[in-house]
Amino acid sequence: MTSDGLAQALRAAVLAQRFETTADSLQGGAPLGWHPSIDLAVAVFPRGGATPVCANVLFSREHPQGLVARMADGFGAVTNIGFHADVRNAVGDSYAWLPGADWSGIAFPAWFGTGPRFVAPYPASLLKTMVAVGIGRLVDAGRSDWTLPLAYGDATRPIADWLYDMITVSSNEATSALVTHLHARGAIRREGGAEVHNELHELFAAHGLPGLMIANTQPDGGWGNGAGSGVGQIQMTAWDALRLIWRLDADAPAQPPLVGANSRAVIRRALDEQKLHHILSSESLRDAPGWVPGIPSRFAHKTGFTQNYSSDAGIVHDGELHYLVAVTTSLGGRYAPHPDAKTTWRLPALGGTIHAWLKANS
Repeated sequence: MTSDGLAQALRAAVLAQRFETTADSLQGGAPLGWHPSIDLAVAVFPRGGATPVCANVLFSREHPQGLVARMADGFGAVTNIGFHADVRNAVGDSYAWLPGADWSGIAFPAWFGTGPRFVAPYPASLLKTMVAVGIGRLVDAGRSDWTLPLAYGDATRPIADWLYDMITVSSNEATSALVTHLHARGAIRREGGAEVHNELHELFAAHGLPGLMIANTQPDGGWGNGAGSGVGQIQMTAWDALRLIWRLDADAPAQPPLVGANSRAVIRRALDEQKLHHILSSESLRDAPGWVPGIPSRFAHKTGFTQNYSSDAGIVHDGELHYLVAVTTSLGGRYAPHPDAKTTWRLPALGGTIHAWLKANS
């Protein structure tokens, strides 16, 4: 397997799903009509310690046949894509994804990189992996402790318990509790209504992870659109989400660590015990009508989903097959075929196709 071969397999797998024909509830169930935004990355760890094989492909209405990313030195930052930030309007709506949105009239802010424009969709609750790393860093530095009782709202719980719920059941309250703690311990600081210090951004820059951003969160734990954060302020590319997960995978070839071994184990335990398998895996939906299987095996991961977005990133083990996968998309709940589903069946179908191809070619 080569990186180019993997990239072409991923590109073919996405195109085969014909995502542009996905039924859109905001259009009365009519086909979407254009290719949604899909940013997909995979890293495969061959047996025997051979060099990892990595690929990143990106699709949008502007690039319906897909772009293949090039990474510096094989595992570094993407070098040939101009990433632009997502946008929302004055009332907080993600208007770029609404039916009839005219992208030629939307000033998507340049984010980083040079090359063809790719508007990065909001990562939804996948952002919580960045919060987890921030808390792990506080613990590693002796500025917090996993057993420390943390009060938020009507609850007081150890920090490790807040983190577990933030990852496994995607608790927004737990996320707000931990964002509050990051501010209280000075990891994020605001003055005069503006963010003036963010240790996570310094960390990501030091590790060459430009595609990770969690900006303008609030001291009271606010991190959504209503708090002035959320869409356009919190961003993750699939490749850098994957590289973050790589640094939480003790079984993968070593990368410079983001957190210490104990904090990594705490975060990894939560990823291992994920309860929400709705995106690349569909194990949570086995009883739903029309169920489509996705990644079928052990998958330590974090999902995210809203009306307009869905995302997933994690670690897969299946016998001797070991790989990482990450995806961010503009395919949220409005495309779900069933009330319990969070997105179109085409995304778990894509996960299952990728897994089968890797099993056959690794």
